[in-house]
Amino acid sequence: MFRQLKKAATFAAAVLATTTLVSTAQAADYPEKAITLVVPYGAGGASDLAGRALAETARNYTNEQPVVVVNKTGNGGMNGARYVTEQKPDGYTLLLSRVGMALYPAVYTDSPVAWDDYTFLGILESTPMILAVNANSDIKTVEELLAKIKSSNGATTYAASGPTAIDGFTVQALLADADLDPLSASTLVPYKGGSALAAALLGGHVDFLAIAAGSLMPHIEAGKMRALMVYAPKRMDALPDVPTAKELGYNLAGQVDGWSALFAPKDLPEDIVAKWKDILSNVATNDQWLDLAKKRGSVSVVGDQDPAAFVKSQYELYNGMAKKFGYIQ
Repeated sequence: MFRQLKKAATFAAAVLATTTLVSTAQAADYPEKAITLVVPYGAGGASDLAGRALAETARNYTNEQPVVVVNKTGNGGMNGARYVTEQKPDGYTLLLSRVGMALYPAVYTDSPVAWDDYTFLGILESTPMILAVNANSDIKTVEELLAKIKSSNGATTYAASGPTAIDGFTVQALLADADLDPLSASTLVPYKGGSALAAALLGGHVDFLAIAAGSLMPHIEAGKMRALMVYAPKRMDALPDVPTAKELGYNLAGQVDGWSALFAPKDLPEDIVAKWKDILSNVATNDQWLDLAKKRGSVSVVGDQDPAAFVKSQYELYNGMAKKFGYIQ
């Protein structure tokens, strides 16, 4: 009996050692083929721009294997997110995550993907949200905008992906800070994707919006839009005269910020996680990555914080807002 147990233990140890060697060899060779980077939102928006910037830069450190961006849209980003979580955890299908991956499950109890159904590889960038009006508008400040909203009895309009999307919460947080009803003081007009939202403001179809800087900066720089406020920890270098929500004393709005991150399916092997940490450490100092982030109005934060802890804090922030605004009873 003892001899049989000893033989079984020796066999198990041999299997474990072989598995470890195979895993190590796979990690050493990874990647051996193209990597798919799923962007869960439409082309032209902040997530798409961030995903393509990462793909262009990361391929310098992926054994010359390409990083191919694929847009899988729908259901507030959850279609793309769910697709990635259902893939084999081998490092060949990754997710360009946005704040929606923490926000959606914070608002919807039946979310198809939980906030922690991933392997967190890293937070990539802070992508400030900008409160803006059409350049032809007579509104010059946030205070003037709020005054117009107060006097309009809900007639003012703003563009957003939806009431519980990040660009819906940006406006609702501001309205709540101004002691206005976040759900009825101004009327939300839904559009899909950052480019469609920007087009709505450019075309005069809505009075204002507050969406990612990447979708607005080209129009602001072209003089077609006017930035009133930035949702970010500090002023943007590209908009040094535009105050932050926190500066203006808007407490809830001051906690809102956009971001991009890199996620993988849950249980990604540690050696491939380590490989991506190494890739991202190179991306962090890559001039192309930094230049593209600046052009998008974003700030690279690669390696600045623990991704799992950060995403958890974001989930808790929006879960609190959802309860405060009545989306969750």
